[in-house]
Formats: sequence, C-alpha cells, structure tokens
Amino acid sequence: MTDVLSALTVARFLQENPDFFSEHAELFAALTVPHPNDTRAISLGERQIMTLRDRHKALEQRLAILAHQAEFNQGVAQNVSHWCEQLLAVDNPQELPGHIVAGLLASFDIPDVALKLWGVALPEGPFTSDTDAEIQTFVAELSAPYCGPNQDFSVAGWFKTAPASLAIVPIHRDSQTIGVLVLGSPDPERFASDMGTTFLESIGRLASAALTRLPGVD
Repeated sequence: MTDVLSALTVARFLQENPDFFSEHAELFAALTVPHPNDTRAISLGERQIMTLRDRHKALEQRLAILAHQAEFNQGVAQNVSHWCEQLLAVDNPQELPGHIVAGLLASFDIPDVALKLWGVALPEGPFTSDTDAEIQTFVAELSAPYCGPNQDFSVAGWFKTAPASLAIVPIHRDSQTIGVLVLGSPDPERFASDMGTTFLESIGRLASAALTRLPGVD
C-alpha cells in the first residue's frame, strides 16, 4: 500500500531532517512556490527572502512603536517632575489646591480639571463646594481611579460642559478619603476604559502627599 503524505507529515519530516535540502541542493533550486501577491511562481530561495523582508519590516514597525511610546513616557515623566517642583515651591499650603489644578491643566494638556476636598481645613470656596455625602461615599468606594465614559456622574456637573470621558482619582490621607480629582475631556477616547491607570494613580498619590500640608478636620 502506498501511504498518502499529508502536509503535516512533510513539514515534520523537513523539521526532523534539516540537512535534507543540503543533500539535495538540485531539488531545492528546482522547486517553486506561488508568489504571495502575484499569480506567478517563484523559487523557494526567493520566497524565503520575501519572508525575511516581511519579518524585518514588522520588527522595524514594532521598534518604531516602542520608540514612540518611550518618547511619550519620557515626556510624561518630565511633566510630572515639573509639576512636583511647582508644588514644592508653594509657600502657603492654602494655595496648594489651586496650584494642583493649574499645574495639571498646563503641564498635561487636560481640558478640564476639578479638585474637591472635604477632609481638610479650607475656607469655603470652589475646592470645598458641591461635595455631598453621596459623592464622598462613591469616591471612598473606588479601589482604583475610574477611567472611562461619563455615565452621568454627578461630578461631571462641576464642569461648564459635560465631558465625554473622564478620570476620577481619589485623594487620600493615611487610610481616609479626603477628596477627589476629576479630569474631563470632550474626546470620548481621551480617558478610555481600557487604558492603564498607573499615571493617574501617581498623580493621585502626589496630590495626596502635597495636601498633607493642610490641617485635617477633626
């Protein structure tokens, strides 16, 4: 009986016998395969060169993406450093909330930023208003910053125009939630639900650390 060779059998044979084409060089030179983008046939050697070129192109594209991401991350790190320097230079702790918001608007090109505090001693004003018990409970229950579409959150009412997407970042002192930082954008993809929150968590920790200079509320 004659066994019918499957493509898998042939592939396995060639993998297990890497010297096959070295021992049958004339066969290698004579074999042709279909061109991937044409109707004509090409040699195995030419097809291998095309495969290597495609792989090289894919690697170049991947490297370009990584380089772009690295450049973006470096820019973010520099902006964070500059923002921290500004906060450290503030002499009057009562002015810290304003500097936190202004720095985020200027350094990170965020369209809308709101900061509300309820666990620190601040005079009545824009940083202490509109923080009812429902909002405080919602923020306290966040285990990580919220990032995604505006689902009719009440905090979106702090902006003149309701954002399409937003990030909600809790502000903590020790184990207590003392406020919230809200970043808004008219772009629905600016704060997408599948994006990482590492940057937002860092912003929250740094803002929280700066605000420890304000006295707490007994």
